[in-house]
Amino acid sequence: MSSALAGLVILVIGDSQMMNMLNNLHSQLQDNGATVYSYAMCGSTPADWITPSVASCGTGERQDKSPAVFDLKSHPGWSINDLIARHHPQLIVVELGDTMAGYGAQLELSWIHQQVSGLTGRIAADKIPCVWVGPTWGQDEPPYRKSVASVQAISQLLSASVAPCNYVDSTGFSRPGEWPTRDGGHLQPDGYRKWGKAIADAIVRLKGQGALGAR
Repeated sequence: MSSALAGLVILVIGDSQMMNMLNNLHSQLQDNGATVYSYAMCGSTPADWITPSVASCGTGERQDKSPAVFDLKSHPGWSINDLIARHHPQLIVVELGDTMAGYGAQLELSWIHQQVSGLTGRIAADKIPCVWVGPTWGQDEPPYRKSVASVQAISQLLSASVAPCNYVDSTGFSRPGEWPTRDGGHLQPDGYRKWGKAIADAIVRLKGQGALGAR
């Protein structure tokens, strides 16, 4: 247990990758002293967190020390404004990128920028520090076709687009292919454990560097 994030209330949002990390990243942040509220919408893009859409492949959430709860039916998700009003976070962690990347297709640069700036603008309006976590490596196989080049492309685009959020480049946590996937895009359990710890460690470093200043 560490006190590096003691007293910090953290709101975490993400897509299906975060659904797989509700028992990893959430706990890692707690182990560093934070109070954590995590939400995941399968297949979501930033716009889905501004105007909630129907999460066709389900949602997951974890409230502080309660266990994770999953609902795999189609139903509306959450809005960032409502979550901010509910939890009054001092840090927001965003894990979104894979759905926007549309692996196997050309990146829609203006659309992605619009998506990202819409969400970062909502967060910045409340003057809440934020961290945006980029995608990790996958495999270039069906159905996701997550090639090395495509992951590099979306990561570079996000790193240049997510300000004022701090960008966490997940491609630096492992070598391509080091963390096996079950379908080309989603990691095996050990990979999610390692990814969650790497993200939490990166947040602790940013806090130590003063990059996550007081609200």
